[in-house]
Amino acid sequence: MRTIDWDDEKEVVKLIDQTLLPVAYKIVECSRLDELIDAIRRLKVRGAPALGVAGAFGVVLACMQVRNEPELEAELEKLRKARPTAINLSYGVNRALQAAMRGRTPQEMRNYALEEAKRLAEEDIAVNRKIGEYGSELLDDGDVVLTHCNAGRLACVDWGTALGVIRTAIGQGKMIKVIACETRPLNQGSRLTAWELLQDKIPVTLITDSMCAVVMREGKVNKVLVGADRVVKEGVFNKIGTYMHAVVAKAHKIPFYVAAPLSSFDTKRSCKEVEIEERSPEELIFSGEKQIAPLDVRVYNPAFDFTPFELIEAIITEKGVVRPDIHA
Repeated sequence: MRTIDWDDEKEVVKLIDQTLLPVAYKIVECSRLDELIDAIRRLKVRGAPALGVAGAFGVVLACMQVRNEPELEAELEKLRKARPTAINLSYGVNRALQAAMRGRTPQEMRNYALEEAKRLAEEDIAVNRKIGEYGSELLDDGDVVLTHCNAGRLACVDWGTALGVIRTAIGQGKMIKVIACETRPLNQGSRLTAWELLQDKIPVTLITDSMCAVVMREGKVNKVLVGADRVVKEGVFNKIGTYMHAVVAKAHKIPFYVAAPLSSFDTKRSCKEVEIEERSPEELIFSGEKQIAPLDVRVYNPAFDFTPFELIEAIITEKGVVRPDIHA
């Protein structure tokens, strides 16, 4: 199944509950907007491109629930703010809302929004395939690629951005191996990326985040490839830990690549204007249900960090490979 989809018969949003992977594979159905917002906040669905499609489907649910435009906008603002750092969520909401506004009745608004949301989902897959085609040219036969968090099919409707590049390269006959960082504190690398790659029989080795420097120093990595939640004037926002990998890669002269659709670009905005989501202290105090830190310890838990262009070799988009001009 796709990571997120619409069920025409039940009129619900269907999504893979990523909080349960890799132990259990479960499909969650959201028939109301508040259920979808909760799924987004709890990271049952996550990843910038997938959030864009979730935002669009959320407009459909909102159109089915509310009866006037002010109420609709109020509900959708809650959806936009469910995860503020990734721009794709607002992008999907705004795009489906613009389509809905062509309708003159609630039913027409719902139909137009659904049509646009489905179009966005199909575009996501096509965009990822194009990113894969362009990005695969940067990978050589025999490369070992280090990646962080999950920028695979679970972060999109299907195929993936960073992992889509790897899938495409392997499909071309290149032998590519992956080193996946665990990505603390919620372990999207160990729970999701490792699971995805094993499903596709792609060789993957799991390491802790703090091992990135030593594996690069030992020559065990040829390239670093990650996704992005937002691209701004000066660089890229991605899962916390990305900046660390970029600094270490630069020190060891290893190319650092970002795979991102153009829908993640927000280049009129500065990095200082972007709200970085700070998540619950419990994510660090507990590992699952096990307490691993004092309950009253002070916690700093930003979900994302910023990586400047001077540390990035190139950004891979559906329109081609962009080499950042750090002097512009």
